[in-house]
Amino acid sequence: MAKPIIAIVGRPNVGKSALFNKLIGKRVSIVEDTPGVTRDRIYGESDWNGRKFTLIDTGGIEPRTDSQILTFMREQAEIAISHADVIVFLTDIKTGLTASDEEVASMLQRSGKPVVLAVNKMDSTGAVDPDFYEFYNLGLGDPIAISAVHGHGTGDLLDECVKYFPPDVEEDEEDDRIQVAVIGKPNVGKSSLTNRILGQQRTIVSDVAGTTRDAIDSYFENDKGRYVFIDTAGMRKKSRVDEAIERYSVLRAQMAIERSDVCLILIDAQEGVTEQDTKVAGLAHEAGKASIIVVNKWDLIEKDGKTMEKMREEVRQGLSFMPYAPILFISALTGQRVDRLFELINYVNDQAGTRITTGMLNSVLADAQTRVQPPTDKGRRLKIYYMTQAGTRPPHFVCFCNDARLFHFSYQRYLENQIRSAFGLEGTPIRMTIREKGDKEE
Repeated sequence: MAKPIIAIVGRPNVGKSALFNKLIGKRVSIVEDTPGVTRDRIYGESDWNGRKFTLIDTGGIEPRTDSQILTFMREQAEIAISHADVIVFLTDIKTGLTASDEEVASMLQRSGKPVVLAVNKMDSTGAVDPDFYEFYNLGLGDPIAISAVHGHGTGDLLDECVKYFPPDVEEDEEDDRIQVAVIGKPNVGKSSLTNRILGQQRTIVSDVAGTTRDAIDSYFENDKGRYVFIDTAGMRKKSRVDEAIERYSVLRAQMAIERSDVCLILIDAQEGVTEQDTKVAGLAHEAGKASIIVVNKWDLIEKDGKTMEKMREEVRQGLSFMPYAPILFISALTGQRVDRLFELINYVNDQAGTRITTGMLNSVLADAQTRVQPPTDKGRRLKIYYMTQAGTRPPHFVCFCNDARLFHFSYQRYLENQIRSAFGLEGTPIRMTIREKGDKEE
């Protein structure tokens, strides 16, 4: 059974993201005193008195606006409301009751969902601000005074929310969902691809670069498996990251890579591999993540019989440090080859989790040393005693030898290629640690 869902809604800048971060206990949503910073729905998980639940932070609702982005934000909030079991309607004691609050309250009443009214920024304890009582005029029952910054009243708020949760059903199902981070520079089609996969307007799609500022989780299931797609903010060059909000977005994308199992590295087919693409891909490579290079906007390329092979070669040259990553040419706009992503995601995820027995590894090692002798230096030859696998995701191998200084990088790369040749390991980087005989195995 799915976890109960609480959606936090309200007009812009009332402290929804601060409350979201307080309730889940970590800084996931971007918090900034700028209206409209949270544009999409942000998901997080928490628990209260033994009940686990999913929390959704939404963009602020502006009932009437001509702004395209604000209109998108309102639509996203409405989708969150439709999915929620209970809605927290957040207001602001500092600005008092506004006409926008009344319109949002009216919209929430029409939804038919349970609504818990919270008045934020009640930061001081003691006497209640007289303006607090005017929120009774919204007709949503007793308001709960809270401070998202200090945490006052959040327990009372969650107590009230839990009353509306569906009955608790024990669920011991192992989470077999593959976490997939969709990464790339701005405007390569990350949100378009996520929306194409989900079949709904899950994230804001706009031709304005940088529309997605947060990393957003979308749950998806089909006959190929269960997935969580993490649509990330596009990573700009550092010289262009001049706002605090943009810095948070890059951090958020890096965190999304860290918690992912597989990274989809999107490249714009019209631009080819740029310097920024290599930096984005490098983050996934350094993090040891299974990766697929996805060349998007393939429908916009004029083609002849050799176009794809030529582009494949250019991508390989541009991302020469990750020759293990498969390349897929798609169009998020038309859906061309998007369905092939799932088999590839499953495949590279399985490859990253591969375990090889020590016996099989050392058989490959002996054969490799017979083909190419280990290097020597000043008459002293490298002796490799044995190799064992220390971990997975990515596959991590430890080689024990007589002198680590003799173990040149070129020979490490040769052994890596021999391991790949024997066992595949396509789509995943390999880590290799060199230890001298006598070092303790960890």
